[in-house]
Amino acid sequence: MNFRIGYGYDVHQLEEGQDFWLGGIRLEHTHGAKGHSDADVLIHAICDALLGAANLRDIGFHFPDTDPKYKGVDSKILLKEVMQLLRKEGYELGNIDATVCLEAPKVNPHIPAMRATMAEVMEVEESTISIKATTSEKMGFVGRKEGVATHAVALIVKKSN
Repeated sequence: MNFRIGYGYDVHQLEEGQDFWLGGIRLEHTHGAKGHSDADVLIHAICDALLGAANLRDIGFHFPDTDPKYKGVDSKILLKEVMQLLRKEGYELGNIDATVCLEAPKVNPHIPAMRATMAEVMEVEESTISIKATTSEKMGFVGRKEGVATHAVALIVKKSN
């Protein structure tokens, strides 16, 4: 078996009145992430981790923000396409471990729904997706509630023939 590890990171500004999509679900909050797509930083970081592990470049290469086709796109669509790219290369997901850095709203109550949503989109077991949340202890852009950041690592497996 061939194991590969990838790392992903994404960050978006928070803006009042924007919808806040995280892990494929909409969170109720006064501020949401601003971006070309739906600005789902968790899914974007996971996509980059998966693509990096398979040496398939990054999310910006496959879904450029200069392409109007991706304006406002639901990031679950991007995640599904990334999984199709991986499977075309003979890879399957081993596991994902992601950390969302955000002061508010609280992420922990939403983690089960995020895991279920992404597992369905990716056609994997929920147990392969770990999501954690932390604050930045009121330091930096996250601490000032100006933005949200996510780190993700992914293990993919290619079975030998």
